[in-house]
Amino acid sequence: MNRPTGAPVPAGPTAGGHRPSEHGNRTLVAALAITQTIGYGTLYYAFAVFLVPIAADLHTSTTAVTGAFTASVLTSAVLAVPIGRRLDRHGGRALMAAGSLLGTVMLVAWSQAGQLWQLYAVQIGVGAASAASLYEAAFAVIIAWHRPDSRSPALLALTVVAGFASTVFLPLTGWLTAQHGWRTALLILAGIHAVTAPLHAAVVRPPPAGGHATTRDRDTGMRAVRAALADRGFWLLAAGFTAHTTATSAYTVLLIAALIGWGHPPAFAATVAGLLGVLSVAGRLITTGLRRRCRTTTVTAGVFAVQAAATLLLPAVGAGAGGAVLAVAGFGLGLGVATIAKPVILAERYDTRRYATLAGILVAPMTLAKAGAPLAAAALHTATHSYTPVLVAIAICCAAAATAIAACSRASSRP
Repeated sequence: MNRPTGAPVPAGPTAGGHRPSEHGNRTLVAALAITQTIGYGTLYYAFAVFLVPIAADLHTSTTAVTGAFTASVLTSAVLAVPIGRRLDRHGGRALMAAGSLLGTVMLVAWSQAGQLWQLYAVQIGVGAASAASLYEAAFAVIIAWHRPDSRSPALLALTVVAGFASTVFLPLTGWLTAQHGWRTALLILAGIHAVTAPLHAAVVRPPPAGGHATTRDRDTGMRAVRAALADRGFWLLAAGFTAHTTATSAYTVLLIAALIGWGHPPAFAATVAGLLGVLSVAGRLITTGLRRRCRTTTVTAGVFAVQAAATLLLPAVGAGAGGAVLAVAGFGLGLGVATIAKPVILAERYDTRRYATLAGILVAPMTLAKAGAPLAAAALHTATHSYTPVLVAIAICCAAAATAIAACSRASSRP
């Protein structure tokens, strides 16, 4: 496997030296793929379907309801670092099982929300459940239990399956809402989500060291974290992935409105936007294949650069059906690349015994960007009455992300 140049902080061995069987690892990845697909489908994607009926039922605006979703995302950002520290010290079994159980309870409570403040309270709980049970926790578990040569295939398998969460749960949630109303739909989704807690409890095992860190272990871990934070490459990664999250969050929110504004029927606009989920899976497969010949940072930077070019192309060709599909496809291929590239790069460069702590530090600004980017994009569109300046800003973010990730491979550091 090709490595970044320079002297990155070395990835540490898994404490204890014990590894489960290959069959056990496959079972772990399969179970996490199921729980992540259900978790994202119910706790994240379903909100978009419920937005309008909830606003109508609570006699409030869609903007006010959207604010509850923002509160959920911000809660995840606040909890990213403390949850990462707990994952490093105690593993993911109890945390992920508890987070899944909380998610189920919050879905039930959501179905009973009768006032706006109750919706906000529930979404804060959903944000906490998501931080404890979704991707970042799952990535930490996989990295802890896999050797370096098997981490990428395991992460790919997980993200490819979970990448279809929107494809499965958006239409399912829409059908349930049409047939039974949003409150009953949430109760049904809660029943589906309920399987994730026992799966996490049964399949996610304690970390190899047994989950009881000694004082020496903690001191070694803190030195590893300080060494990583002193590495210029770490902050280049943070800048690059935060810029990319800003771009993707704004792009996915405004795409349908932009296509409709250019004269396309709503059904066509929704269909084109729906391609993003499938394309993101294709992008992950392509990225993993290219990693055999190129550095992960080089592949990631190249994909982000393609997204910048495709975004700049969209205002010029978006009025035509073929041009719109082509430009959206160029962006969509990179949509899921950061999801798999981030854990792989972190595990390549730094001590994996403190992966979750470092990932939490990295994810916090990314999550804030995810929450704020759609609001900034909407404000820019309102000020300019055009989607072109917004898309130019998104392209600039993608280009900045590509530059930062490429520079990371040249950044050197001392352990």
